[in-house]
Order: sequence, then structure tokens, then C-alpha cells
Amino acid sequence: MKYKIAICDDMETDRALLSRLARRWAEGAGHSLQISEFSSAENFLFRYEEEGDFQILLLDIEMGVMDGVAMARRLRRENDTVQIVFVTGYSDYIAEGYEVEALHYLLKPVNEEKLFCVLDRAVEKIGKNERVLNLESGGGLIRIPIYQIRHIDVQGNYATIHAREDYVVRKTLGELLDALDERFCRVGRSAVVNLSCICRVTRKDIYLNDGSAIPLPRGAYEKVNQAIINMQ
Repeated sequence: MKYKIAICDDMETDRALLSRLARRWAEGAGHSLQISEFSSAENFLFRYEEEGDFQILLLDIEMGVMDGVAMARRLRRENDTVQIVFVTGYSDYIAEGYEVEALHYLLKPVNEEKLFCVLDRAVEKIGKNERVLNLESGGGLIRIPIYQIRHIDVQGNYATIHAREDYVVRKTLGELLDALDERFCRVGRSAVVNLSCICRVTRKDIYLNDGSAIPLPRGAYEKVNQAIINMQ
């Protein structure tokens, strides 16, 4: 497979190291890479306006006028699939990583084995994000990227799929769950939730990162927590 990687760091030596390690990883994994290096967030964003198809971003945090966290926030407004990996000399920014759904943090100096593991995770997630759910609805075919599905609930014989839009289909939860992957967990008899969209779980509710909440049936708390742990 061919992947397009951006390395954004204001230190030339760090960019060169990351580029060299990424090529070594690709050679060992049988992948082809197109790597672009940027010395600032502004330089990256200028190129991104022309080429918005970077799949993996290795991003320093402490840079010039615009830091890496601010750049990631801006990028996330229009791109929710690029795999962001923060590469930094500091561990003080982990909380900001949750906000922009960063895949991982790597501390400098970068460990080769850890970088390889993170890149393996990135391409695995890219592959998952390419999967779609095909549904017949309203006399036509609907193709919903699976990663966009936050949760599914059912009333009577109809299920509502909550993604970027809501889709109502005549399907059972079991049928829909069979078409999904390990990111999804059935919660009681009436709901399926995307584990990667969960930001908090209490004894009574599941809170998703879009601000919505799903009632949690009695006895389901441990099951959901264990599913989240198993997915990591």
C-alpha cells in the first residue's frame, strides 16, 4: 500500500530522523511512502490547501507562531480521518490530544520501535476508515463510512443510524452489528454504540464526543468498560 505522510517540525534534524525512520518502517512492512516535510504549521497548512489528502501527520507541538495543537484543531474542523501523531519533547499536552483525537504521543528522542508500532496502528485505522456500510433505503443504495457512525438505536422494526446524518432503515440491531467491526458494542436490547466515540461512561449513561448521551441499562456498565479496554 502507498501512504502519504506529512512531517511537521521546526527542527531540521528531527524532521530528517522521522523521515529516515518512516522509510525504514515502510521498507520492512512492504509499504510505499510519499513523505513531505514542513518547517512550520503555516507551511503545512499552505500545502494542505492544495493537497488535502495526507493520511498520517507526525506533528511537533512547540513551533513558531502557530503551535502543533492549534494546527491540529484547525485541521480537525475539516478532516476527521488524518491520523495525527504528536512528536514532542514535553508530556504537558496530553489533554489537548484528546480534543483533536490524536492517535498517539511520542516523546523525543523518538524510539524506533515505538514509532513503528504507532505507524502500524495508523495504517490499521486508515484501513478501517475506508470500510462502508451499504444499505437499501428509499429505493436506493446508501453508503455510510463506518467510522462516521456514532450509535444506532431501534424502535419497533426500524433502526436509526446516527452518523453525519440520521438514516432510518428496516433492519434489526443484530443484522447491523454483523456488518460492523470491533469498534461497536451492543448496549442492551435497543442500542449499538461506537466505542471510539465514547468520552465518558457512568452507571446510568454513555456520553459521546458529539454531546449526546445514551441510557445505559442496568448491569451493562462493566461490559461497556471492558469492551473499551479490549479495543485499546
